[in-house]
Amino acid sequence: MIDYQLLQALSAVITEKGFEKASKKLFITQSAVSRRIRQLESILGEPVLVRSQPPKLTLTGQRLLNHLQQVMQLEVALGMTSIAEDSHYDKPLTVRLAVNADSLATWLPEALAVPESSVVGKLKFELVVEDQSITLNRMKAGEVMICISSNPEPVNGGSVDRLGALPYKAVASPDFVQKYGVDADLSQLPCLVFDENDTLQHDFLEDFKYGEPKYIHSCPSSEGFKQMIVAGLGYGLLPELQIGNSLNNGELVDLKPNYVIETPLFWHYWHTESPQLKALREHALRIAKQKLKH
Repeated sequence: MIDYQLLQALSAVITEKGFEKASKKLFITQSAVSRRIRQLESILGEPVLVRSQPPKLTLTGQRLLNHLQQVMQLEVALGMTSIAEDSHYDKPLTVRLAVNADSLATWLPEALAVPESSVVGKLKFELVVEDQSITLNRMKAGEVMICISSNPEPVNGGSVDRLGALPYKAVASPDFVQKYGVDADLSQLPCLVFDENDTLQHDFLEDFKYGEPKYIHSCPSSEGFKQMIVAGLGYGLLPELQIGNSLNNGELVDLKPNYVIETPLFWHYWHTESPQLKALREHALRIAKQKLKH
């Protein structure tokens, strides 16, 4: 039987991206973290980490963290009765969730605000923000309890619910349009992307038979992304929820008025989902039904 302190050390090294930060999170020395990882590998007879910078999980390490995430939820589920009977219970359940930045900037905060009447105990969120095309990797690695992804395929031991789709429009500032015109070859003009995994602008250009974008600004912030477009640094794809009234008040211009590109979103969770996380998921699905396109 594996000591779960060893698995917690492994989890901390991955989530904190190193041994030093893991030691601070666990309130132990860095050498103690290293000893726990070595002990775990000694028990298993194989490595659980690739000692890169940052450290990466081996296949066995991924399986162990998947197991740890599910055990944590089972422990919460088994403790629900005693928790409900203890009116002084105030220890929050830490929910580690991988999500795309545009969801976080639009509909997700309301979805995470679960009414207290539907949850026993409190929830504490740790969000991992990445492009929706790669968030599922965090789930596969056992790093998170929940994942919002554009991929509909559940991971081994997991389930998935469709949330809806986030519609995007291609927009730019009035100054940008005045400078370059409405009929310019957009592949030759300054374009904004979230990061190297963001291909939404590329898909848009392909839909209109343009070439690859030649001039790219990278901005890994949804709020900053919009502000850079407003400032005229480039054009980009923004969620309709984030655009709001910016087209009506003249702050932004719709480059292709009849065009919308939709990104589907799915809520991934483990089969061992606790009652707390079930209440969270059901509330998120209700909010998504109101906010996203179906």
